[in-house]
Amino acid sequence: MSLKLPIDVHAIKGFLAAHEGEALYHLAAEASAFGSSLEVGSYCGKSTLYLASACKLVDSVLFAVDHHRGSEEHQPGEEYHDPELFDEGVQLMDSFRTFRRNIRAAQLEEWVVPVVAPSAVAARCWNTPLGLVFIDGGHSLEAAMTDYRSWARHIVPGGYLAIHDIFPDPADGGQAPYDIYKLALASAQFELVEMVGTLGVLRRV
Repeated sequence: MSLKLPIDVHAIKGFLAAHEGEALYHLAAEASAFGSSLEVGSYCGKSTLYLASACKLVDSVLFAVDHHRGSEEHQPGEEYHDPELFDEGVQLMDSFRTFRRNIRAAQLEEWVVPVVAPSAVAARCWNTPLGLVFIDGGHSLEAAMTDYRSWARHIVPGGYLAIHDIFPDPADGGQAPYDIYKLALASAQFELVEMVGTLGVLRRV
């Protein structure tokens, strides 16, 4: 990896490939000319590390939106459940403590604003123009549609929408991120910039 990050990104739990993370880093730096960046789905902070490191470089801010109770696939008995992130006291998944620890270790707290709430709740009274929205939240169709409808409208012209886990072939993965990707293109409000792995990068026209 060509980037020099403040901590070892491989030590952070998450599902973002290194080349996708590098693309997010460069995107956040460029998007700062249009407004702040926002991610939906921080989990333990892997994507946050890339995005916030770029925000630090250009003195911008990253809003990190996540309820930190995990998506459907993170729950007990599901494929991506991690017992280390399960809070036995309340019998709920909780990635927030790990997220905060990672951001503190990376010394990025001054450039990250954690928003610990469901996506739709966080967006309900949102008024800040955004230069970049990165969607990597729940992968059910309902969750993905909620994220897209909640945040895409806040992207300013020239700003970017990035969507993770786009799989055109259903055999490769879930279709909800691909569905909102197609919806964004069909809206005529966004144009495709590039695909980096499963990361789709679109620009607001």
